[in-house]
Amino acid sequence: MAASSSKALLLLVFLLCSPQLFCNAYPAKHSHHRHPRFTSHNYRDALTKSIMFFEGQRSGKLPSNQRITWRKDSGLSDGSAMNVDLVGGYYDAGDNVKFGFPMAFTTTMLSWSVIEFGGLMKGELQNAREAIRWATDYLLKATVHPDTIYVQVGDAKKDHACWERPEDMDTPRSVFKIDKNTPGTEVAAETAAALAAASLVFRKCDPNYSKILARRATRVFEFADKYRGAYSVGLKPYVCPYYCDFSGYQDDLLWAAAWLHKATKSPTYLSYIQANGLTLGADESDYTFGWDNKHVGARILLSKAFLLQNVQPLHDYKSHADSYICSLIPGTPFSTAQFTPGGLLFKMNDSNMQYVTSTAFLLVTYAKYLTSSEKIVNCGGHIITPKKLRTFAQKQVDYLLGDNPLKMSFMVGYGPRYPLRIHHRGSSLPSVAAHPSKIQCSSGFSIMDSQSPNPNILTGAVVGGPDQNDRFPDQRSDYEQSEPATYINAPLVGALAYLAHSFGQL
Repeated sequence: MAASSSKALLLLVFLLCSPQLFCNAYPAKHSHHRHPRFTSHNYRDALTKSIMFFEGQRSGKLPSNQRITWRKDSGLSDGSAMNVDLVGGYYDAGDNVKFGFPMAFTTTMLSWSVIEFGGLMKGELQNAREAIRWATDYLLKATVHPDTIYVQVGDAKKDHACWERPEDMDTPRSVFKIDKNTPGTEVAAETAAALAAASLVFRKCDPNYSKILARRATRVFEFADKYRGAYSVGLKPYVCPYYCDFSGYQDDLLWAAAWLHKATKSPTYLSYIQANGLTLGADESDYTFGWDNKHVGARILLSKAFLLQNVQPLHDYKSHADSYICSLIPGTPFSTAQFTPGGLLFKMNDSNMQYVTSTAFLLVTYAKYLTSSEKIVNCGGHIITPKKLRTFAQKQVDYLLGDNPLKMSFMVGYGPRYPLRIHHRGSSLPSVAAHPSKIQCSSGFSIMDSQSPNPNILTGAVVGGPDQNDRFPDQRSDYEQSEPATYINAPLVGALAYLAHSFGQL
């Protein structure tokens, strides 16, 4: 008896000392809306795959439970050029550079997906949290020194001159940073937003980690706001044209303040938003939400505080959010959105699918806020209900998953037909297991230029997608249409969780 009780005590101690084990316990309760209709799509399968994709983008020392097994350790000396540990994080797309700006946005959107819909994710919640933590562990390293953020590892020009696996990298792992003398308000503010949003994800299951993230977010935001300047000025040769900031940094400051207001509940941030909202572009009519421009996301997020918590000073954000909805939904007098003949929202040629996934997420999220507060959107007499927003979002996701003129899924590994030649080095070259000897910098280009399918399946990767006429050539060299990216998948995770639940698949 004594032996068994001591075992029980040991188990209790182990559980109490392992907050990660509680990270998938007690999912949040959500109001939900079951669709009585049938769907031809397995949103649950797509959700599983959309999260698994992030494991294929990991840099650093891979864990024993790594599911995309053709990937191996890479970038194990990252940061050593500046005597700082920058091992880990994500490769943003199909190359081997770690860009801090899109990585932080990816983290914010993955976190928002879990904050809104994590309670519906069941067994995928833990996987989603691990995907977030892989990023936040890295962002904590990148912000370890006050008033300094390491915003990039790898020289993009030299990296792009090679077609090699991350495991073989021999291009310079140069480290680029922002500080008081070379400010980077947009990337610093987005990093603060990512840390703040993630602190909410871990608040119940790992309160200590959550506090570390929130404290760091506060410090990073102060730096972003105090030392203003665009990182694409000071670091132009290294970050442009890849992740050059075109929208200015005002949207990022508003977005970060919105997340800090939500994460810390400190009145400081509400005061900041009230005092600076208009100068930071709260009411601008820019309706493209992605890694560069955060205005629409900030409006939707801040409207939640007004709609659900009745924070009166934020009442204007409901009308700002409504203006975005009216610009998007066809048939309203204010609609400016463009669509392909097959019905896909079309913003631009380069990686258009990122705007499809971010829009779908914002619509199901705003629909949730409107439903909870029993509100609608009035577009010049045209009434838009939450149901209409959900239907629009579902149509966009369904197109992505195969309801399109090509009858092709744009998510690798989902459905009977999907892209086979994605613009992604690790996926296109033989794996380390299949080809243990090094593949030299330029010798990979013969494979890149070939018509052969990629030997490694990057499960869950969503590519840039079709052109404005629904055409998709499935060519590896066509990075605009065939390259996957973390910021395409991140908002899709939330939209898929909502759809899988509402069709009774979760």
